[in-house]
Amino acid sequence: MAFTPLLQDLLTALRCLPGVGPKSSQRMAFHLLERDREGAQRIMRALGAALERIGLCTRCRMFAETELCGICGDSRRDAGLVCVVETPADVVAIEESGVYRGRYFVLLGRLSPLDGIGPDQLGVPVLESQLGDGITRELILATSATVEGEATSGYLASLAREHGIRVTRIAHGVPMGGELEYVDAGTLSHAITARTPSARSSTHRRPPSWPPSSRASWAATPTGNWCSSGHSSPW
Repeated sequence: MAFTPLLQDLLTALRCLPGVGPKSSQRMAFHLLERDREGAQRIMRALGAALERIGLCTRCRMFAETELCGICGDSRRDAGLVCVVETPADVVAIEESGVYRGRYFVLLGRLSPLDGIGPDQLGVPVLESQLGDGITRELILATSATVEGEATSGYLASLAREHGIRVTRIAHGVPMGGELEYVDAGTLSHAITARTPSARSSTHRRPPSWPPSSRASWAATPTGNWCSSGHSSPW
């Protein structure tokens, strides 16, 4: 069906969003025009204001409305820890975990020579200047586990080592609660080759007896210990 020029322009514009195809863009456009023109006006105003006022933090390249984003401007964060991620969405994901209190550097991509994406496009010169500021003591590489992500990680690791900075890589492997039979071969291979000593292992600890003498229901805790309700551990 042939749409009017303005409607066709709207449908084409909506398809620039990730995951939005012809049917999805048509459903969105028809909904806004039929039932929620006021909502469309709000979207237009919010999008216009965001495009005009939201830029990149001068230190970490996260979205910000001021020179520094909220994380870089927070004096309570550990300035000596810098976690390198590919996208602003990665920052949100790590922040939601609630375990990291350092700062970030957002590459807004990953090295891809075939696509013309090199160090300059990823803001690496800005990162390198921070590596030499005498404040950064550890660079945490949190790029994706893809060919491009690993290449980017290796390149940044070499830069950090030139400045005498400790380099670490986030762990990749079996997810929490995952069963091995459902894990793909590549992930399992990475998990085995990159294995680390158990934080709670000890050669001096007496192995527990089994089954427990108590009739209580025993279960493994998230820390790896065994416990029962209302009873102390038998070891």
